[in-house]
Amino acid sequence: MRLRKEGFRVSADLGDDRMNAKIRNAQQLKIPYMVIIGEREAENDQVSVRYRSGKQENGLSTQAFIDLVKAKVESKEQL
Repeated sequence: MRLRKEGFRVSADLGDDRMNAKIRNAQQLKIPYMVIIGEREAENDQVSVRYRSGKQENGLSTQAFIDLVKAKVESKEQL
């Protein structure tokens, strides 16, 4: 997994739960970024990101997301 190679802690929820249940679980665990990779995203080397705040970005290039998170980690900005 590309994100793991970049040094990020990553886990995948491949269970049969509905997306809303997965989102709720991630919010309860205070996970800062939930990355969604469907068929369309995989084909286009993109991700959809849902932030802990509830904001969502769709069609973000994988590299742009990696760069964004690296910059936040380096600046010690609150995730």
